Amino acid sequence: MNVTRTGESTYVLDPDPRRWWSLVVIALAQLMVVLDATIVNIALPSAQRALGMSDGNRQWVITAYTLAFGGLLLLGGRIADLVGRKRTFIIGLIGFAAASALGGAATTSGMLFGARALQGAFAAVLAPSALSLLTTTFTDPKERGKAFGIYSALAGSGSAIGFIAGGLLTEYLNWRWCLYVNIPIAVIAVCGAFALLHEQPRHAGARLDVPGALLGCGGLVAIVYGFSEAEPRGWTDPRVLALFAVGIVLLAVFVWWQTRAPQPLLPLHIVKDRNRAGCFLTMALAVIGLFGMFLFLTYYLQVVLGYSPLKTGLAFLPLTVAIIIGSTQISARLMSHVAPRLLMVPGTVLAAGGMLVLTRITVHSPYASELLPALILIGLGMGLTFMPVFATATAGVAPQDSGVTSATVNTAQQVGGSIGTALLNTIATTTSTAYIAAHLRDPARKELVIREGIVHGYTVAIWCAAGVMLLAGLAAGLMVTTKPPRHTPSDTPVPESVG
Repeated sequence: MNVTRTGESTYVLDPDPRRWWSLVVIALAQLMVVLDATIVNIALPSAQRALGMSDGNRQWVITAYTLAFGGLLLLGGRIADLVGRKRTFIIGLIGFAAASALGGAATTSGMLFGARALQGAFAAVLAPSALSLLTTTFTDPKERGKAFGIYSALAGSGSAIGFIAGGLLTEYLNWRWCLYVNIPIAVIAVCGAFALLHEQPRHAGARLDVPGALLGCGGLVAIVYGFSEAEPRGWTDPRVLALFAVGIVLLAVFVWWQTRAPQPLLPLHIVKDRNRAGCFLTMALAVIGLFGMFLFLTYYLQVVLGYSPLKTGLAFLPLTVAIIIGSTQISARLMSHVAPRLLMVPGTVLAAGGMLVLTRITVHSPYASELLPALILIGLGMGLTFMPVFATATAGVAPQDSGVTSATVNTAQQVGGSIGTALLNTIATTTSTAYIAAHLRDPARKELVIREGIVHGYTVAIWCAAGVMLLAGLAAGLMVTTKPPRHTPSDTPVPESVG
């Protein structure tokens, strides 16, 4: 952005003419990070057979990524603030590509688990720098709405795109390409970053809060690990309870330390702000419901209805399209005219309505009449919700805090996803087991009863997901009080106070 200083004011003249190409680079990186959380889901059975994984260990292909990603995000956000966002962005891209190559070439299950953890660690560096670059590149309210609409569409639909891509690559190539595909994406994004992105000045004398990093990251890792272990072990398992206890204690000490640290990892004024706290809570609750729905619908399509990996991936396409429309054509157009909560609340209600439609599924539900309407409602709702959450949470943040604020949004998303997957899966499994035990009397109907029990478990869990989604709407309605931005005539220079 070209700036001219005159007298007592600074006038913003011409924005960077390449800013929309910069958005393409940032969006590519965000898409890669988000879809990698799900792209291997459909390929997991093939990878398990190829590398000889046990049923108990196969979850680590997913968990190793989300554990490192969710646990290290706060550290990654502060590194972006201290080292420089463009530099951190490029380092994250290169590291992510290298970890993807290592995973694609894996010859043992341990090698694949390690590569996925490395992917998560570099994603924790990449995601906050991408969002903070977007925040500092687009400052005009109208353009900011469009940019965050595109970014939010990718953040919301990336998981569904991952299912589609995973189905295509697994069916027509092999599971390794679900990892190799990141390499060309990263190469394009790195070249674009060098050519298009501008480095913001680093803050002289700033230092990393090492005790805060150890406490905060350790607490998040323990919590996320605890939720991942709750799925196979159960919620009352001693290891699970110990992990939760350790995580809570570490996070409590982290909060105490942040009030005393000379340069805190997470300045508490970021989360004390009512609007940002509301956005963080709305994101976490919405993703709890969304990720649970993704999990159940994937298994329902493949296990109950017998869809192929490719057909399963394509079944999510309407959801992806609806999220993109909701973000770019509805939220982005309305964001500069209405208060954010007037988008978030209807969005979460729409998504909850779509989930309630899904509670009617049976072992023979037709896709067009029962699944398709639900997917469209959920997609539109998430498109309406994610875009104002991202834009509002990162608005008005001091430049030195934009990276850690962006990391906090992503942390809410990742921790919410981990909680949703573990919590709702436990509900579904427990309910299914109870249903099958109560109805399995005729051996001739055994297979049908088992399928009915599985579907019954899914519907009960989806009811819970819909309830959590409504709680997200309640949080947005009560906590996010930001007003719509005031408009400045486009042909008038915008004065900025001189510091």
